[in-house]
Amino acid sequence: MDWRPWGSEAFQTAREEDKPVFLSIGYSTCHWCHVMAHESFEDETVAEAINRDFIPIKVDREERPDVDAVYMAACVAMTGSGGWPLTVLLTPEQKPFWAGTYLRQTGAAVPAAAGGAPVAGR
Repeated sequence: MDWRPWGSEAFQTAREEDKPVFLSIGYSTCHWCHVMAHESFEDETVAEAINRDFIPIKVDREERPDVDAVYMAACVAMTGSGGWPLTVLLTPEQKPFWAGTYLRQTGAAVPAAAGGAPVAGR
């Protein structure tokens, strides 16, 4: 995965490349964050698809509780629940348009910006 830090440079790249942002928020002691990282982000096919179709940004909720709070609230508003790992798809203007938590590495594990529904849940 070509993870980028949260910041204006990543969002500028998203605007220039006309791509949505794949935001992943977790923390170091989160079991499901590590499971998803191993099952999905370390998979070459998944990483290639995310890197190709999105600007991937990784945030540690303990380092950026402000970012976590905003997008956790969006997830709860969109889905009725939240948790970590938190995955949110954003416009280059930082507006969320899809949110979920743990995404299983199955046939539709990579959210598609134009359609496609990932399998979400624990």
